[in-house]
Amino acid sequence: MTAEVWFAVFPDGGRGPAAARLLRARATAVVNHHSGRPWLMGSWPAGLVVVAAAGSARMAVIGRCPVTAEALADRLRALRDVSDTERALAGLPGSFHAVTSAGGRVRVRGSASAVRRVFHARVAGVTVAACRADTLAAAVGAGVDERQVALHLLATPPPYPLGDGHGIWRGVESVAAGHCLLLDEDGRATTRRWWTPPEPELTAGHGADAVRRALTAAVDSCTAGRETVSADLSGGMDSTSLCFLADRGPARLVTFGWESVDPANDDAAWAARAAARLPGAEHVRPERARVPLLFSGMTDPKAVSDEPGVWARDSARLAMLAGHLTGRGSGLHLSGGGGDELFGDLPPYLHDVLRSHPWAALGRVRRDRAVRRGPLWPQLRGLADRSAFHRWLTAWADHLTQDAARPAPARYTSGTAWGMLSPMPPWATQEAVRAAQDLLRASAAEDPEPLAERRGRHAALSAVQTCGRAFRQVDQVTSGLGLPYAAPFLDDGVIEAALSVRVAERGAPGRYKPVLAEAMRGVVPDLLLARCTKGEYTADFYSALRRNRSALAELFNASRLAEAGLLDTTALGAGLGRPQLSADVLRALDNTLACEVWLRLVPGGPVSGAG
Repeated sequence: MTAEVWFAVFPDGGRGPAAARLLRARATAVVNHHSGRPWLMGSWPAGLVVVAAAGSARMAVIGRCPVTAEALADRLRALRDVSDTERALAGLPGSFHAVTSAGGRVRVRGSASAVRRVFHARVAGVTVAACRADTLAAAVGAGVDERQVALHLLATPPPYPLGDGHGIWRGVESVAAGHCLLLDEDGRATTRRWWTPPEPELTAGHGADAVRRALTAAVDSCTAGRETVSADLSGGMDSTSLCFLADRGPARLVTFGWESVDPANDDAAWAARAAARLPGAEHVRPERARVPLLFSGMTDPKAVSDEPGVWARDSARLAMLAGHLTGRGSGLHLSGGGGDELFGDLPPYLHDVLRSHPWAALGRVRRDRAVRRGPLWPQLRGLADRSAFHRWLTAWADHLTQDAARPAPARYTSGTAWGMLSPMPPWATQEAVRAAQDLLRASAAEDPEPLAERRGRHAALSAVQTCGRAFRQVDQVTSGLGLPYAAPFLDDGVIEAALSVRVAERGAPGRYKPVLAEAMRGVVPDLLLARCTKGEYTADFYSALRRNRSALAELFNASRLAEAGLLDTTALGAGLGRPQLSADVLRALDNTLACEVWLRLVPGGPVSGAG
């Protein structure tokens, strides 16, 4: 396995050095507080960390941000205490952690999208923060919490609030996205909110202008100071927009794309049209016969993330991508992740539109009925529903297993509900189901506030954070292969601009992602912005599954999930033996594979049941 990129943050107190000594052997760099005690410690490539000092205060920006130490020091001079950190950082583009040390206190925060996360644990009697959960787990000798692994077996990744708080490693906690961690001199920790989503007050036109400025700044932060960057070019609007923005920057651009096995998938045709209009870039598109299948190479990945992720099914492809692009000099790869979540017309938005623009909502219901031909009354009941967020969580716990005789109430399963009631896979044991139910019910009992008062905004933020967590895992893997990932759509500035657009104006009849399309007018050729289709890759999944079926069965012969009492291998074998799997079962298989592969790669895996 390759070296991991990581950092840890220590309080400026007498017991901080003892905690630092427990991590020192793995570190290649140390930055001290003004007091001389360890402040930052870790292993990172040149240029990832920018540190500034002004008097006794220190500030570090860790990640992708085109700020110099001198410019950061100028901002730091206006800082009175750590509570002024956001004012000092105002206007900085990119995606980064920000760490401040002043007056004996330390403040650590990640990003609103969860691409940059903060974890903390008690180490040698004080709270230590880190960007990776497994860094802290190794310091305190923590094992994996099998109850949390059970939650990761859900057909979709655990959404808010289940992704925050107790982590998958025992004794390691995560800080909620949009919150920061404050460390006192004595090593005590508290959290505070630092980011609040903007109100949706901009018209579509003004919002498109804001998106154009924010996305341009985000991509510029990727190309600044680099000789070569690479980017996905699938043919979709998201990746195409990033490629045309990157092509305007100082770095040489290399694009990369995969070809689907499905002849009806028109992504390749649109990618070719885009490539023809980017003559200055190099375009890499491996022959289909040379591309590793999905579900290949899972038993021997070259790097691992600190929690399970569906990158496991893409292990061989990620290794191939990194090899092709690092060989061409790329030091950063751009992905279009987050574009669908920010600019797609999410079904729960209709719930918001009904309350702000009822006549517009009724028109959208009529158009939706004309296309989908679904029954009207369930949709109307869903739109009228006002159930609280915690009741939706409770309903989810009650219906974790699919039971035709006891279906979930329509108000909790409609497209305008707080979210999807993602089921456990049919091969999850009763112990696994009970563990996930207990966690869901415990969360519901705390009556958590949704991410936003309106369901559409909550759904968008939840989707962005879920995407951010998944992208973070992929970045950990590819960074270990020498190719860091960037997702400019998930930069905080882009998220703020996109969510500032009035909800009723985010969709338009007959148009695909109209706000993004308008934002890219004049940057991306109109022909490409007019695309209204989207590539579909089910055929690729089924083809790969058929050809790797025996390897998958062998993977579960000595299952770590089964050892932990979470997996019924007989039920899984029966499922894999079917001639065809439904899309729902295939999605569930993704996360089961992610958990199985991850448990084989990390130390401290579960050794007992989940009951």
